[in-house]
Amino acid sequence: QVQLVESGGGSVQAGGSLRLSCAASGGTFTCLGWFRQAPGKEREGLTSIHTASGTTTYHDSAKGRFTISQDYAKRTMYLQMNDLRPEDTAMYYCAADPAIHSRRCRAVVAGTGGEFGYWGQGTQVTVSS
Repeated sequence: QVQLVESGGGSVQAGGSLRLSCAASGGTFTCLGWFRQAPGKEREGLTSIHTASGTTTYHDSAKGRFTISQDYAKRTMYLQMNDLRPEDTAMYYCAADPAIHSRRCRAVVAGTGGEFGYWGQGTQVTVSS
């Protein structure tokens, strides 16, 4: 049974940093991603990583401030978020899939994550001004 368990959310002031973690169990995956959803808005892609090659892709909203990484041995991926802004306030979700190939893995950040078969429960990030 596949499980993705997230942690690391919280409340910070603008300009602060947070690191989200997503621990995976029960499967192997070709593509991992981070998404977020603010109240009243559609879920949006932030970043993805192709697990075999380590290729990372970022949505414009995440470029330069967010970094995705993976610890293969710990089966955990991370989202380091720096210079947080009030508009980053949202529920953040990790996602994983065993069948998304590398080219598609780069493209997922432009969408809402419908390609992913597995999702974490979400962790809230609140940024105050």
